Amino acid sequence: MTATPIDGKAIAEKLRAGLALAVKTTEAAHGFVPGLAVVLVGENPASQVYVRSKAKQTVEAGMRSIEHKLPDTTSEQDLLALVDSLNRDPAIDGILVQLPLPSHIDADRVIEAIDPNKDVDGFHPMNAGRLMTGTGGLVPCTPLGSLKLIKSVRSDLSGLNAVVIGRSNIVGKPMAQLLIGESCTVTVAHSRTRDLPEVCRGADILVAAVGRPLMVKGDWVKEGAIVIDVGINRVDAPDLGAGKTRLVGDVDFAGAKERASAITPVPGGVGPMTIACLLANTLTASYLRRGLVPPAV
Repeated sequence: MTATPIDGKAIAEKLRAGLALAVKTTEAAHGFVPGLAVVLVGENPASQVYVRSKAKQTVEAGMRSIEHKLPDTTSEQDLLALVDSLNRDPAIDGILVQLPLPSHIDADRVIEAIDPNKDVDGFHPMNAGRLMTGTGGLVPCTPLGSLKLIKSVRSDLSGLNAVVIGRSNIVGKPMAQLLIGESCTVTVAHSRTRDLPEVCRGADILVAAVGRPLMVKGDWVKEGAIVIDVGINRVDAPDLGAGKTRLVGDVDFAGAKERASAITPVPGGVGPMTIACLLANTLTASYLRRGLVPPAV
């Protein structure tokens, strides 16, 4: 068996096109345009690239993009004051504070200061609780995008065995909750899991989110499984020349594709879905804040 690659870029483009249409319809029917505020503290190069991409795609979807770029000397008090002002601004529907933050700022305190109804990253404890109890709320973008990729291959996941490698609050835990919501039987594996390869071999759905390049080997994958590789790791690539690097995932793609039925590549898999789902969350937040039913996109 050779796996079918799951084209996250194409699926994200389709989602963004649907969002752009929904934004036009929203403005015509309700008289508002969703607004997303992104806060960047410091000059982390990867964060700068990511924020530029978010702003570009926000505008392309017809939404308003508001950027706040602050120096890395910004105090926690000043950042919290900015978050408070964005919470109170009726024109702002979504707030995203780009992580990581400088070491002198408590990221958890900043996340908890964001209005849960504007928390389009889905990191606020209230949204985490809503996800766990199945009572709505905004869902973290990477797990949400990963679920959409899984369901692009198989719409009904009921009864399937799912293994999530990684237990972070950003990906692993919410991914597990989403799969439970789809009536999967879910195992959350991690660094202390006994015989991890054997645990993975029982998975109909295998999600790798640990940040260790090529950790999941091909023979860990069950024949016919759906494999979602959330990892983005930059490794040396001497075959490309001195000092060159390449991006790889947490999964050995070459080995896994010989056993899986479908698999996400890195790059071009989960990554493009994260920003698309951020925009989807912003649209959802804009409706919920106004007591309206969000459109299906």
